[in-house]
Amino acid sequence: MRYLILVLGIAGAVVSGLALQVHYSTATEPCSINAHWDCGVVNHSPFAVLHGVPVAAIGIAGYLMIAALGFFRQRFALMLAVIAAFCFALRLTFIEELVLEVWCLYCVISQTIIALLLVLSVGWVAAEYRRLRSGLPSSVS
Repeated sequence: MRYLILVLGIAGAVVSGLALQVHYSTATEPCSINAHWDCGVVNHSPFAVLHGVPVAAIGIAGYLMIAALGFFRQRFALMLAVIAAFCFALRLTFIEELVLEVWCLYCVISQTIIALLLVLSVGWVAAEYRRLRSGLPSSVS
Protein backbone atom coordinates (compact mmCIF):
# COMPACT_ATOMS: atom_id res chain seq x y z
CA MET A 1 0.00 0.00 0.00
CA ARG A 2 2.75 2.43 0.88
CA TYR A 3 4.35 2.13 -2.55
CA LEU A 4 1.05 2.83 -4.28
CA ILE A 5 0.61 5.94 -2.13
CA LEU A 6 4.21 6.93 -2.89
CA VAL A 7 3.63 6.58 -6.65
CA LEU A 8 0.36 8.55 -6.50
CA GLY A 9 2.02 11.25 -4.42
CA ILE A 10 4.82 11.60 -6.95
CA ALA A 11 2.30 11.60 -9.81
CA GLY A 12 0.38 14.38 -8.06
CA ALA A 13 3.59 16.38 -7.63
CA VAL A 14 4.37 15.98 -11.34
CA VAL A 15 0.87 17.12 -12.35
CA SER A 16 1.15 20.07 -9.96
CA GLY A 17 4.53 20.86 -11.51
CA LEU A 18 2.92 20.98 -14.95
CA ALA A 19 0.26 23.33 -13.59
CA LEU A 20 2.99 25.50 -12.03
CA GLN A 21 4.69 25.70 -15.42
CA VAL A 22 1.40 26.96 -16.89
CA HIS A 23 1.15 29.50 -14.07
CA TYR A 24 4.44 31.11 -15.09
CA SER A 25 4.06 30.63 -18.84
CA THR A 26 2.69 33.17 -21.30
CA ALA A 27 2.58 30.76 -24.27
CA THR A 28 -0.48 28.89 -25.50
CA GLU A 29 -0.83 25.82 -23.32
CA PRO A 30 -1.17 22.27 -24.65
CA CYS A 31 -4.20 21.83 -22.40
CA SER A 32 -5.97 24.83 -23.97
CA ILE A 33 -8.62 22.71 -25.65
CA ASN A 34 -11.66 24.99 -25.97
CA ALA A 35 -13.62 27.68 -24.09
CA HIS A 36 -14.45 25.24 -21.27
CA TRP A 37 -11.06 23.52 -20.95
CA ASP A 38 -8.15 25.94 -20.62
CA CYS A 39 -5.43 25.54 -17.99
CA GLY A 40 -4.07 28.98 -18.78
CA VAL A 41 -7.30 30.72 -17.77
CA VAL A 42 -7.45 28.78 -14.51
CA ASN A 43 -3.75 29.10 -13.64
CA HIS A 44 -3.64 32.83 -14.41
CA SER A 45 -6.78 33.62 -12.40
CA PRO A 46 -6.64 35.35 -9.01
CA PHE A 47 -7.64 32.00 -7.44
CA ALA A 48 -4.35 30.40 -8.60
CA VAL A 49 -2.41 32.22 -5.86
CA LEU A 50 -2.80 31.97 -2.11
CA HIS A 51 -1.01 34.63 -0.05
CA GLY A 52 1.46 35.17 -2.88
CA VAL A 53 2.21 31.47 -3.37
CA PRO A 54 0.96 29.67 -6.50
CA VAL A 55 -1.57 26.99 -5.61
CA ALA A 56 0.34 24.57 -7.85
CA ALA A 57 3.47 25.04 -5.68
CA ILE A 58 1.37 24.27 -2.61
CA GLY A 59 0.19 21.16 -4.46
CA ILE A 60 3.76 20.02 -5.14
CA ALA A 61 4.69 20.39 -1.47
CA GLY A 62 1.49 18.71 -0.33
CA TYR A 63 1.84 15.72 -2.63
CA LEU A 64 5.48 15.21 -1.62
CA MET A 65 4.47 15.33 2.05
CA ILE A 66 1.68 12.82 1.39
CA ALA A 67 4.13 10.53 -0.44
CA ALA A 68 6.58 10.71 2.49
CA LEU A 69 3.86 10.05 5.09
CA GLY A 70 2.69 7.02 3.13
CA PHE A 71 6.20 5.69 2.59
CA PHE A 72 7.01 5.95 6.30
CA ARG A 73 3.66 4.32 7.22
CA GLN A 74 2.33 7.31 9.14
CA ARG A 75 -1.23 6.13 8.45
CA PHE A 76 -3.22 8.50 10.65
CA ALA A 77 -1.17 11.60 9.76
CA LEU A 78 -1.43 10.57 6.10
CA MET A 79 -5.19 10.30 6.34
CA LEU A 80 -5.49 13.73 7.99
CA ALA A 81 -3.21 15.32 5.37
CA VAL A 82 -5.14 13.71 2.52
CA ILE A 83 -8.49 14.81 3.96
CA ALA A 84 -7.21 18.39 4.21
CA ALA A 85 -5.78 18.25 0.68
CA PHE A 86 -9.00 16.76 -0.68
CA CYS A 87 -11.07 19.55 0.90
CA PHE A 88 -8.70 22.18 -0.51
CA ALA A 89 -8.81 20.60 -3.99
CA LEU A 90 -12.60 20.34 -3.78
CA ARG A 91 -12.80 24.07 -3.03
CA LEU A 92 -10.66 24.77 -6.10
CA THR A 93 -12.88 22.47 -8.17
CA PHE A 94 -15.98 24.42 -7.12
CA ILE A 95 -14.21 27.67 -8.11
CA GLU A 96 -13.47 26.22 -11.53
CA GLU A 97 -17.07 25.11 -11.98
CA LEU A 98 -19.03 27.95 -10.41
CA VAL A 99 -16.82 31.04 -10.67
CA LEU A 100 -14.44 30.62 -13.59
CA GLU A 101 -16.64 28.22 -15.57
CA VAL A 102 -13.45 26.85 -17.11
CA TRP A 103 -11.75 23.56 -16.30
CA CYS A 104 -8.03 22.85 -16.08
CA LEU A 105 -7.09 19.37 -17.25
CA TYR A 106 -4.17 19.23 -14.79
CA CYS A 107 -6.48 20.24 -11.94
CA VAL A 108 -9.00 17.52 -12.82
CA ILE A 109 -6.21 14.93 -12.93
CA SER A 110 -4.95 16.21 -9.57
CA GLN A 111 -8.47 16.00 -8.09
CA THR A 112 -8.69 12.38 -9.29
CA ILE A 113 -5.33 11.54 -7.72
CA ILE A 114 -6.26 13.11 -4.37
CA ALA A 115 -9.63 11.29 -4.42
CA LEU A 116 -7.81 7.98 -4.95
CA LEU A 117 -5.42 8.86 -2.13
CA LEU A 118 -8.39 9.63 0.11
CA VAL A 119 -9.93 6.21 -0.50
CA LEU A 120 -6.58 4.46 -0.01
CA SER A 121 -5.63 6.35 3.16
CA VAL A 122 -9.01 5.84 4.83
CA GLY A 123 -8.93 2.17 3.84
CA TRP A 124 -5.40 1.78 5.19
CA VAL A 125 -6.34 3.30 8.55
CA ALA A 126 -9.51 1.19 8.71
CA ALA A 127 -7.56 -1.98 7.94
CA GLU A 128 -5.01 -1.16 10.65
CA TYR A 129 -7.81 -0.44 13.13
CA ARG A 130 -9.45 -3.81 12.35
CA ARG A 131 -6.08 -5.53 12.70
CA LEU A 132 -5.46 -3.94 16.09
CA ARG A 133 -8.95 -4.84 17.32
CA SER A 134 -8.51 -8.46 16.28
CA GLY A 135 -5.03 -8.74 17.85
CA LEU A 136 -3.32 -9.86 14.64
CA PRO A 137 0.37 -9.08 14.15
CA SER A 138 1.35 -5.99 12.15
CA SER A 139 1.36 -6.30 8.38
CA VAL A 140 4.33 -5.28 6.24
CA SER A 141 2.25 -3.29 3.68
